[in-house]
Amino acid sequence: MGIFGKLGGALGATKELNVEEYMNSEEMENVDIMNEPADFYVKPVALQQESDVALIQSELQKRNIILLNISEMAKRQNTLKGVVDSLKSYVEKIGGDIAMLDEQKILLTPAKVKIIKSRKAQQKK
Repeated sequence: MGIFGKLGGALGATKELNVEEYMNSEEMENVDIMNEPADFYVKPVALQQESDVALIQSELQKRNIILLNISEMAKRQNTLKGVVDSLKSYVEKIGGDIAMLDEQKILLTPAKVKIIKSRKAQQKK
């Protein structure tokens, strides 16, 4: 038994560490061990109910970029329109931006992050 084993035994820690169990634990769910922590993230969010707006606003406050999947709420067009209008108003208020990528995805950015919405024609060589 090595020094760490003796020290652990003296402190009452006799259970061996199961690395796989530790990595699958709830506290490790959002840890990326391959990369350093980033300042900001691109986060996918599925818009399922109106209460998801608070989560989206919170993430934008943390300066994260939101890739919003609206396919679930698209079944309720009136609700979707109200939620998107609310998000658009919020994003404009904080100085961010919003753009529809396709029929199911909307991109929302925090303050001082703008989306280029026009496409330049590619130059022919």
